[in-house]
Amino acid sequence: MTGTHQPLNPRIGPITLDAPFCQAGLAGYSDRAMRVVARRRGCPYAVTEALLDTVLLQGGKGLANSIDINDQDHPCAGQVIGSDPDTVAPAARILHQAGYDVIDLNFACPVKKIKNKARGGHMLRDVPRGLAILRAVRDALPHATLTVSLRRAFDDQPDSQHNLFLLCNEIWKLNYAAVRVHARTVEQKYAGHADWNIFHQLRNHYPNRTLIGSGDIFSAADAVRMLRTTPVDIVWIARGAIGNPWIFSQARALLSTNLTSPTDHDLHALIHPPTLHQQRDALAEHFDIAMHIHGESLAGRRMRKMGIKYARFHPNAPDVKQAFINVRSLREWTSVLEQHYHTNAPGVWPPHNAPDEVNSSCEDNITPADNNITPN
Repeated sequence: MTGTHQPLNPRIGPITLDAPFCQAGLAGYSDRAMRVVARRRGCPYAVTEALLDTVLLQGGKGLANSIDINDQDHPCAGQVIGSDPDTVAPAARILHQAGYDVIDLNFACPVKKIKNKARGGHMLRDVPRGLAILRAVRDALPHATLTVSLRRAFDDQPDSQHNLFLLCNEIWKLNYAAVRVHARTVEQKYAGHADWNIFHQLRNHYPNRTLIGSGDIFSAADAVRMLRTTPVDIVWIARGAIGNPWIFSQARALLSTNLTSPTDHDLHALIHPPTLHQQRDALAEHFDIAMHIHGESLAGRRMRKMGIKYARFHPNAPDVKQAFINVRSLREWTSVLEQHYHTNAPGVWPPHNAPDEVNSSCEDNITPADNNITPN
């Protein structure tokens, strides 16, 4: 089946995007540094890491770094996750007051249930709690642009998907602007394949609502294929965007072709991977912005895993990956760039069997408390 409801300039409430793509929120990765580097390379819309409501309410310097945003970082959604309407609603207000264009409620992350409290994807099993949070946030922010992230179901039991539609009905009743649905169940986490058929079911139920799709988007070809074969309005690009800020310009270029269901082979035939100097420029920008946000020490720790992902496009990827693993400072980061990116040359496409170093991470994960970062 092909998609039939795909404006190339979709809207999220009052916001019009100039391309139907979004950079997802990924814990430990998608701070302002990652978002801005991607925006300079074609990303039209981005989302923060999922921020725990109780941590938002505590405040502190660590929080200020987590919710950092500036003029280059719009439109952007601030994402909040929690289990209690009385804490999620004021936490959402904090993000709204910080300047985020959209507030996204995370009902998608497959975190473990904490004692008797449901949060993230567990809302698909605790619908009354989810409904209460939806109403509390709307009451707290009556004029804000709100969205919700969900999964297609909690599990594959026959009645599980019904809860998705119960939540969606209330979402639209409360005039939320969009829903994002990850096409795996909560129990699947990130294993197995995403079932894109859910997008057709949602479109049949809600023909005129903004639908954001996610799941199994690892390349620009995957993103355009979702747009061309399902009725989603916007594609949410998560793991595929780590270390690949060019994925957005690549997707824009593929979207301009008449390929109905593009493959990675089509992508590689039509579009060149970033050159070594293009990679170097992105790497230098990324560390510089991260250092201004987090300080040199924390930026060094965060950027090691980012450098590993960037290294996939280098012709000597194993050695470059190892060099980034050993980075601790700006001086060491700069040394890697001088050694491995000094001379310009064509980049390479990562092999199809390249390991996914973030395969077990939650693209909708929680920060900072669940990463053992204490606000100060």
